[in-house]
Amino acid sequence: MKALRTLLIAAALGSAPALAATYTVKAGDTLSKIASVYRMEPAQIMRLNGLRSTTIEIGQKLNLGNVAAPATTARTAAPAAPRGGAYVRSTASRFLGIRYALGGTGGRGIDCSGYTSLVFKQLGITLPRTAAAQWRTGYAVSSRNLMPGDLVFFNTTGRVASHVGIYVGDGLMANANSYQGRTVIEPLFGNPYWAQRYIGARRVLS
Repeated sequence: MKALRTLLIAAALGSAPALAATYTVKAGDTLSKIASVYRMEPAQIMRLNGLRSTTIEIGQKLNLGNVAAPATTARTAAPAAPRGGAYVRSTASRFLGIRYALGGTGGRGIDCSGYTSLVFKQLGITLPRTAAAQWRTGYAVSSRNLMPGDLVFFNTTGRVASHVGIYVGDGLMANANSYQGRTVIEPLFGNPYWAQRYIGARRVLS
């Protein structure tokens, strides 16, 4: 009865009651964006979840403690980064020419999943580190319905999803190419090597 009375008083006063809440990270979320929606500081969420950095992954469940439920996400959410085809291609092109280095994430070199992670970070999305883990993000899309920003995957070593690139439209993909030794934009299905090893695509941009 006491709990019910508290809820009724809160409703009458037009304020949202404090709730023990968890939040599942979605495509496009950042820690600061989630904190803004729930009127928290990013540092609070980091402390509640034992996070050592602001990096979060799609599907991750975050403990938000006792927070006031947001009145409407539309009013409090930070504006999403632009994600049109031209913007995706422009963002991917910013990091072309970086030397390929297995396990690299930038600076002196970068590998395929390091490149996709770097580009998607600019789009407001944190991807898992490896191609195999990125294969498990988002949802599957057919090759007939590819859109700029879709992750495209290949089997190059006998393992599922051992290489990943970003579809940028017009039958092209951006990727860190070990054969060419750098990040490039090149044909996707127009290249027999990639066409024969293509295994599917995943969409993580909403």
